[in-house]
Amino acid sequence: MSNSPYVFDATMENFQQEVMDASANTPILIDVWAEWCAPCKQLMPILEKLANEYEGGFKLAKVNADEQQQLTASLGVRSLPTVILVKDGQAVDGFNAAQPESEIRKVLDKHVEAPKEDPYDAAHRLWENGDVNGALEILTELNRQDPENMKVLIDLAQLKAETGDLETAEQVLDSLPPEEKMQHQAKQLAARIKFIKQAGELPPIDELQKKLEADPKNAEALHQLALQHVLQDENAEAMDLLIRLMQADSTYMDGIAKSTLIELFDKLGNNNPDVRTYRRKLYTLMH
Repeated sequence: MSNSPYVFDATMENFQQEVMDASANTPILIDVWAEWCAPCKQLMPILEKLANEYEGGFKLAKVNADEQQQLTASLGVRSLPTVILVKDGQAVDGFNAAQPESEIRKVLDKHVEAPKEDPYDAAHRLWENGDVNGALEILTELNRQDPENMKVLIDLAQLKAETGDLETAEQVLDSLPPEEKMQHQAKQLAARIKFIKQAGELPPIDELQKKLEADPKNAEALHQLALQHVLQDENAEAMDLLIRLMQADSTYMDGIAKSTLIELFDKLGNNNPDVRTYRRKLYTLMH
């Protein structure tokens, strides 16, 4: 039995009152399941998560088909899992078999008022979907409401960097308190801005690869191709090229291969497995 106030077990004894009558005020989602039913066990955590997320927009009534055979039969269930949405005492929607969360939301949103999304979460959803301007608009308003919110400030800086406004991104980072500048996300962004600036007008990747085919120890090509990979977030490839550059010419541009590697380690953080691998390689080269 869930501890959630929005989830309960439905039985023949409470069905009329807790489901049919209650659905006049709150939609009830009936989930008919069984212990032996693998798809049921896949579906139930999703339904419980949504019930809690909607915060009372609907309630989840769980019907154990083995223990409530009479109720299961009265609902006309022929396969498990079966999900039925009841509203105003009537079955208005539902589905059979396990469904992805996105499809379940579509069913719910036709009949249930969706929960209000936290603005910060909404900004990140837009950001992840490629709507940088929409995310910027929300984060800018959040920053106006709470200028001391460091998470919002760093996100704003990162978005500005992604849109090419490096000057504003740097200004935001520079305005952070010293302890916030040491946070992983801020250090990561500072490193990325530096890489973008270093990159400048780099030759195309295929041109750099041809140079290395002709001369595998071409220090300039190794460095420039490493930067290209950093900008593509292909960090392992970049670190491999920087190790090759150290092996070819560790003094190139005052040891830029080593300093760039260290900046990449900062950018990615110590928990990154590639960082651990290439930190060991750097140590081996230096000793």
